[in-house]
Amino acid sequence: MTPDQLRAFCLSFSDAVEDFPFGPETSVFKVAGKMFALSALDARPLTVNLKCDPELALRLRAEHPAIAPGYHMNKRHWNTVTVAGLPDRLVRELIEDSYDLVVAGLPRATRLRLNRP
Repeated sequence: MTPDQLRAFCLSFSDAVEDFPFGPETSVFKVAGKMFALSALDARPLTVNLKCDPELALRLRAEHPAIAPGYHMNKRHWNTVTVAGLPDRLVRELIEDSYDLVVAGLPRATRLRLNRP
């Protein structure tokens, strides 16, 4: 997955926006003002921080060397994913899971508007 593909996939979700609160080099992808992905898209290797269920996060880290505790994040709830170390399909699933976890914490009316009850 290229940086452009990563950006496009993150922005493909309902109400997703790209923001730069930490400076122009760090893309923060949000839904309803809440972050679901963070990446320095120009960095090599390309990594992305993604929210994850804590039990699943531990399992993923044990199974995939390309998945580590979230760098500069709550290590229980966030993973840092090295994109080149994983199949694109898995990276897409992890991004969608992160989006869904964030949406699940939003008010019901917002979830319904996003078509993710």
